[in-house]
This record gives sequence, structure tokens and C-alpha cells, in this order.
Amino acid sequence: MEQSKMMLKLIYQALEDKKGEDIVMIDISQVSVLADYFVICSAGNDSQIQALVDNVDEKMHENGYQIRQQEGRNSGTWVLLDYGDVIVHIFERENRSFYNLERIWNDGRRILPEELS
Repeated sequence: MEQSKMMLKLIYQALEDKKGEDIVMIDISQVSVLADYFVICSAGNDSQIQALVDNVDEKMHENGYQIRQQEGRNSGTWVLLDYGDVIVHIFERENRSFYNLERIWNDGRRILPEELS
């Protein structure tokens, strides 16, 4: 779980660095076997989505983490980055509201940025 938390911290910082909007981190380890954490973030447009994806990928790679699966990179509306223990969802604003993953994973515990220190 400690490695997962380090990954979570790197991802959060990478999203913050590129002005990701409304970043939500959810601990799903007690309610799912998919991963330990989900990170959900919004972006204003396709260019920002790509910048966020690229920055997360670069920071994770620099720290020795490899992406396992990637979906939607060319869609411009929702990109999923699977790092195993942490799954990142980067949405265009309207699509985030439509899919409302926060509601679906409401049984998970929200992680505050202060908890990453």
C-alpha cells in the first residue's frame, strides 16, 4: 500500500502541475480488487487533457512506474491510465458530470491532498 501511496502522490502532483481541475482521489482498496486508488480529474479541452496525460506518464516513467493499460487517448473526452494500483481518469468537464464516477465509487474513502505528505 505504501508504493500505491507514492504513486498517488506523483500522479496528484503531475495533475496539479498542469492545472488539472477538481482532482479527486478515492481509496477503493476496501471495496474493489481493481486497484487501491482512483484519481479523477477534469480538463477544459482536448489540449489540456493531452497535457495532463503526457505529464502523468512522464512523471511516472521518471520514477520507474510503467503504464499497464491506456484507453481513450485519442478521444479527447475521457482518458484512462492504468498503473495497476492506481487508475487515473481524466475527463472533459461535461463527460465527467455525465459519468459521475465519484457517485459510483461513493463507498470508497476520499483522500485529501494533505494526506499524501
